[in-house]
Amino acid sequence: METTLLPKSKKCVGPPSKFERLVQPCIAEMVGTAFFVFIGCKSVIENTEATGRFQPALVLTTREKYAQATGAAFTVLQSEDHLGAAIFGEAAMTCLVTLVVLMGAVNRKSKSPLVPFLVGGAIVICVLAGGDVSGTCLNPARALGPAVITNYWAHHWVYWAGPTGGSLVAAAVVRLLLGDEKTRVILK
Repeated sequence: METTLLPKSKKCVGPPSKFERLVQPCIAEMVGTAFFVFIGCKSVIENTEATGRFQPALVLTTREKYAQATGAAFTVLQSEDHLGAAIFGEAAMTCLVTLVVLMGAVNRKSKSPLVPFLVGGAIVICVLAGGDVSGTCLNPARALGPAVITNYWAHHWVYWAGPTGGSLVAAAVVRLLLGDEKTRVILK
């Protein structure tokens, strides 16, 4: 009886390179620690009621409050003062989710059948930590729908620039540093 979830590879793979043994684990630890510190500290520092984290709970609220619920992004990001934090938050959270997808589903050495669970967990963590910063859109389509329905376009570009930048950073990290030998373009 087989004890692993992954199929056995018939192809013989050589020993890992010096980069994969020494440098990649350090970079992965640094990236993981940076996200842990960002998410952990952010989730403790701010906690406002206007984040709309649990939108399904609006079913049990008054009509007036339900009518005012236009999406967390619109109630959180109201002034120019928060733009920098919102762009950074969107970029960092999108980068985290994209890294989970790329390392779990694309990277040959770290593929896992648990990727759907891991991506869902990453999204839950980002929503809980970043709701106060920007409303945690993580995807331009998530911001576009409510903006079209409510015709509210102030600071809408933040929800395109942040996720696009975050996903590009994640792709660069995987292609340059964390990917396997097939994925990396340098240090093979």
